[in-house]
Amino acid sequence: MPVDTKRVRGPEVSQSPSLFLSKPPVLSQAVGPRADGRQRGQVDVRPIFVRCGLVSQAKGSAYMEAGSTKLICCVYGPKETERKDETDMKCGRLTTDMRFAPFSCPVRGSWIQGSQEKDLSLMLHESLQPAVCLRKYPRSQIDVNVMVLEHNGSVLAHAVTCASLALADAGIEMYDLVIGCSIHQDGDSYVADPTYMEENGCGSRSKDNQGGLTVAFLPSLNQISGLQSDGEMYEETLTAGVRTCIEGCYKLYPVIQQELARAVRRAAPPPSES
Repeated sequence: MPVDTKRVRGPEVSQSPSLFLSKPPVLSQAVGPRADGRQRGQVDVRPIFVRCGLVSQAKGSAYMEAGSTKLICCVYGPKETERKDETDMKCGRLTTDMRFAPFSCPVRGSWIQGSQEKDLSLMLHESLQPAVCLRKYPRSQIDVNVMVLEHNGSVLAHAVTCASLALADAGIEMYDLVIGCSIHQDGDSYVADPTYMEENGCGSRSKDNQGGLTVAFLPSLNQISGLQSDGEMYEETLTAGVRTCIEGCYKLYPVIQQELARAVRRAAPPPSES
């Protein structure tokens, strides 16, 4: 059998040799200033602003600000699904679409249109689907559309939170809200809820041992619905990073609960006078 000498088949799974050179670094708790005044080595997330029901044409909507990161999400459905296969007949179908506004990024052309949006849409779908009771909506489809108005870091984590709030505002039955949080490893320290400049290594203390981690968490059920990591991270570092992200999710959870409760009170009919 002839051998194709022009094609070199590499291993299906490979690891960087640098992972075996030294012991894995431990994320330090040493504090240090960041560009926006927050501290390194602490779960110091940015204050958030959320509001439900801003888009009247959608079944449910939510707007979210975390620092300069701004997103809006609209939910449509449940509506009759176009596909008639056996799977969609038994339970509902969730579709997600995440896009960037042309003016959203600090540097124009810093993201690849299409490829990155598809990857983020897929990760958003994987994070939200475990929390939605799709079996309650047979033969139906629920569409979740997220638009990033301004990208200043941690966009996937905040998109998960914003989409979850929009689903709840639409009255979609869910097992729990989904809260997202991310960290960025910079050498032996980390920054929680990183900004755009921190995610891209601008002003980094070290050029090695850099990576990012995003966790989607269901606080009431204490379960992780989605996890996405970038860069090279040791197992011990990844485990500590997951715990840090979960702590950040618990900090954001009360704010989301309060806004959802206010939205329910605004939508409730006024009490009738007897």
